[in-house]
Amino acid sequence: MAITKSAKKSLRQNKKRRTRNLIYLNKMRDLLKEARLLIIQKKVGGAKNLLPKVYQILDKAAKAGVIKKNNANRKKSRITKAIYK
Repeated sequence: MAITKSAKKSLRQNKKRRTRNLIYLNKMRDLLKEARLLIIQKKVGGAKNLLPKVYQILDKAAKAGVIKKNNANRKKSRITKAIYK
């Protein structure tokens, strides 16, 4: 357990940041999973319609610092490549 005042503040900050980051991570994970499922089911039209949302959430996550920029770009590239394959 934190003893100093600054350590207690750090714990509070970490808790807030974690909840904020989890929102991005969960949205990102759900959208990517949904897109992959549509690709597996050969529903390319649905996957293409979902693509802008996937791009948006990945860019927002990268901007918020939840994931790195290149990580977001790599995920976008791979999901787009899978849809158009």
